[in-house]
Amino acid sequence: MKNPKSFEWDKGNSGKNWQKHKVSDQECEEVFFDWKFKVFYDATHSKIEDRYYGLGKTWSNRRLFVVFTVRNEKIRVISARPMDRQERSEYEKDTQV
Repeated sequence: MKNPKSFEWDKGNSGKNWQKHKVSDQECEEVFFDWKFKVFYDATHSKIEDRYYGLGKTWSNRRLFVVFTVRNEKIRVISARPMDRQERSEYEKDTQV
Protein backbone atom coordinates (compact mmCIF):
# COMPACT_ATOMS: atom_id res chain seq x y z
CA MET A 1 0.00 0.00 0.00
CA LYS A 2 1.29 3.45 -0.88
CA ASN A 3 1.57 6.25 1.67
CA PRO A 4 -1.84 7.93 1.58
CA LYS A 5 -1.97 11.52 2.72
CA SER A 6 -5.70 12.20 2.89
CA PHE A 7 -9.16 10.84 2.15
CA GLU A 8 -11.24 11.09 -1.01
CA TRP A 9 -14.96 11.75 -0.55
CA ASP A 10 -17.25 12.63 -3.43
CA LYS A 11 -20.85 12.02 -4.47
CA GLY A 12 -19.97 8.41 -5.26
CA ASN A 13 -18.99 7.44 -1.71
CA SER A 14 -19.89 10.26 0.70
CA GLY A 15 -22.76 9.29 2.97
CA LYS A 16 -23.20 5.89 1.35
CA ASN A 17 -22.11 3.94 4.43
CA TRP A 18 -24.43 5.94 6.65
CA GLN A 19 -27.41 4.96 4.49
CA LYS A 20 -26.50 1.27 4.46
CA HIS A 21 -24.84 0.63 7.85
CA LYS A 22 -25.17 3.82 9.96
CA VAL A 23 -21.40 4.45 9.68
CA SER A 24 -20.44 8.10 9.14
CA ASP A 25 -17.65 9.26 6.85
CA GLN A 26 -15.79 10.56 9.93
CA GLU A 27 -15.98 7.14 11.61
CA CYS A 28 -14.54 5.57 8.46
CA GLU A 29 -11.55 7.89 8.68
CA GLU A 30 -11.05 7.32 12.42
CA VAL A 31 -10.24 3.61 12.04
CA PHE A 32 -7.12 4.48 10.03
CA PHE A 33 -5.70 6.17 13.15
CA ASP A 34 -6.32 3.16 15.41
CA TRP A 35 -2.89 1.89 16.53
CA LYS A 36 -4.20 -1.69 16.19
CA PHE A 37 -5.61 -1.10 12.68
CA LYS A 38 -5.07 -4.22 10.57
CA VAL A 39 -4.92 -4.10 6.77
CA PHE A 40 -5.32 -7.04 4.40
CA TYR A 41 -4.96 -7.16 0.62
CA ASP A 42 -8.22 -8.19 -1.08
CA ALA A 43 -7.01 -10.28 -4.04
CA THR A 44 -10.54 -11.38 -4.94
CA HIS A 45 -11.75 -7.83 -5.57
CA SER A 46 -8.53 -6.33 -6.95
CA LYS A 47 -9.12 -6.96 -10.64
CA ILE A 48 -9.31 -3.32 -11.76
CA GLU A 49 -7.42 -1.65 -8.90
CA ASP A 50 -5.80 -2.80 -5.66
CA ARG A 51 -8.34 -3.12 -2.89
CA TYR A 52 -7.80 -3.62 0.79
CA TYR A 53 -9.91 -4.25 3.81
CA GLY A 54 -9.14 -3.08 7.27
CA LEU A 55 -10.25 -3.82 10.80
CA GLY A 56 -10.14 -0.98 13.28
CA LYS A 57 -11.80 0.94 16.07
CA THR A 58 -13.29 4.42 16.01
CA TRP A 59 -12.60 6.98 18.73
CA SER A 60 -15.84 5.84 20.40
CA ASN A 61 -14.60 2.20 20.36
CA ARG A 62 -16.90 1.09 17.56
CA ARG A 63 -15.24 -1.77 15.66
CA LEU A 64 -15.50 -1.40 11.88
CA PHE A 65 -14.71 -3.43 8.76
CA VAL A 66 -13.65 -1.01 6.01
CA VAL A 67 -13.02 -1.74 2.32
CA PHE A 68 -10.88 0.84 0.58
CA THR A 69 -8.49 1.60 -2.23
CA VAL A 70 -5.71 4.17 -2.62
CA ARG A 71 -5.94 6.62 -5.52
CA ASN A 72 -3.47 9.43 -6.07
CA GLU A 73 -2.17 9.07 -2.50
CA LYS A 74 -5.71 9.36 -1.09
CA ILE A 75 -7.69 6.70 0.76
CA ARG A 76 -11.05 6.13 -0.90
CA VAL A 77 -13.46 4.22 1.30
CA ILE A 78 -15.64 1.88 -0.72
CA SER A 79 -17.64 0.31 2.08
CA ALA A 80 -17.76 0.29 5.88
CA ARG A 81 -19.85 -1.62 8.38
CA PRO A 82 -19.65 -2.95 11.93
CA MET A 83 -17.36 -5.98 12.29
CA ASP A 84 -18.95 -9.40 12.56
CA ARG A 85 -17.90 -11.92 15.23
CA GLN A 86 -15.14 -13.51 13.13
CA GLU A 87 -13.71 -10.11 12.19
CA ARG A 88 -13.73 -8.98 15.83
CA SER A 89 -11.79 -12.13 16.72
CA GLU A 90 -9.23 -11.43 13.96
CA TYR A 91 -8.91 -7.81 15.11
CA GLU A 92 -8.21 -8.85 18.72
CA LYS A 93 -5.79 -11.65 17.75
CA ASP A 94 -2.17 -10.89 18.62
CA THR A 95 -3.04 -7.42 19.87
CA GLN A 96 -4.20 -8.07 23.42
CA VAL A 97 -2.89 -5.40 25.76
